[in-house]
Amino acid sequence: MIEELIRKNRSYRRFHEDVPIDGETLRGLVNLARLSASAGNLQPLRYILSNSPETNGRIFSCLGWAGYLKDWPGPPEGERPSAYIVILGDTSVSRNFGCDHGIAAQSILLGAVEKGLGGCIIGTVNRRRLRELLDIPERYEILLVIALGRPKEKVVIEEVSEGESIRYWRDAEGVHHVPKRRLDDIVLAG
Repeated sequence: MIEELIRKNRSYRRFHEDVPIDGETLRGLVNLARLSASAGNLQPLRYILSNSPETNGRIFSCLGWAGYLKDWPGPPEGERPSAYIVILGDTSVSRNFGCDHGIAAQSILLGAVEKGLGGCIIGTVNRRRLRELLDIPERYEILLVIALGRPKEKVVIEEVSEGESIRYWRDAEGVHHVPKRRLDDIVLAG
């Protein structure tokens, strides 16, 4: 079951923007993050939830979408996320967030997949601009943005051997291909 969820949990970048995600669903996804592991059990993460077109537009304007797809500026109107979760680190709790936000993001995305949704963890963020647009107080460090929606694209995993390119790409039909290294190439011992 978990392997199936992980295989379906791809970085989706095109969505059915007209399919809304309600606030309770977003809160439920953050609850999965809340229940996940936290270094020292400090629980320093905080979240901003957005499912309104106006706030979504502000967030979208601060994001970089696909580093390997140089000629693609991100999803056009109609294919943008219908919701976002901004993950923040509360510096009054800790100044080191370790991998807490990665664990939280994965929990959120696995929960989204289980609900028939998809998402993308975005680290390429104009943090200064996002802070201004959302009026985020300085005590919160902007760590990640998760884009969410009903996926509008097909993403497939391609196995590659050692030395082959790991750059994702799109074919002529718009299918997004994600190369993954072979298990035997990443397990060094055991």
